[in-house]
Amino acid sequence: MPPKTDLTPIEILMVEDNAGDGELLLDFLEQSKVRNHIHWVKDGEAAMAFLHREGGFADKPLPDLILLDLNLPRKDGREVLAEVKADPEFHNIPVVVLTSSNAESDIAKSYSLKANCYVIKPVDLNQFMAVVKSIENFWLTVVRLPTHEGGGRA
Repeated sequence: MPPKTDLTPIEILMVEDNAGDGELLLDFLEQSKVRNHIHWVKDGEAAMAFLHREGGFADKPLPDLILLDLNLPRKDGREVLAEVKADPEFHNIPVVVLTSSNAESDIAKSYSLKANCYVIKPVDLNQFMAVVKSIENFWLTVVRLPTHEGGGRA
């Protein structure tokens, strides 16, 4: 595989079961000035299948960044986070928990499971857009993402 360059799009795995939130995130990120490919799965089992390149995800690259909702069907976001951070192949992939839960227990649990940051989704559309822009600004422009073989930045 040829080496990646700054012109190579950032691969984002968005794990979001809410269609409305997912569409908004997709729209906002597609308008980004940073080149990116967004892969959207709607439950935790699909997220893990994507990462392990199983089934219909066999040809997908490892993501450079994971946007993870907590309250997911089939496999909870907390379980996904724990599995990602426990697996040597995936543990360096930054995980941004992006959820509607503002429960202190969810925040504490996410950080104990090694989430890279915890962001509460605002209800207001303009605030939601501002949050997505903040994520984009920080994670896609300011931060240097880790490299890994078989996909992602290199």
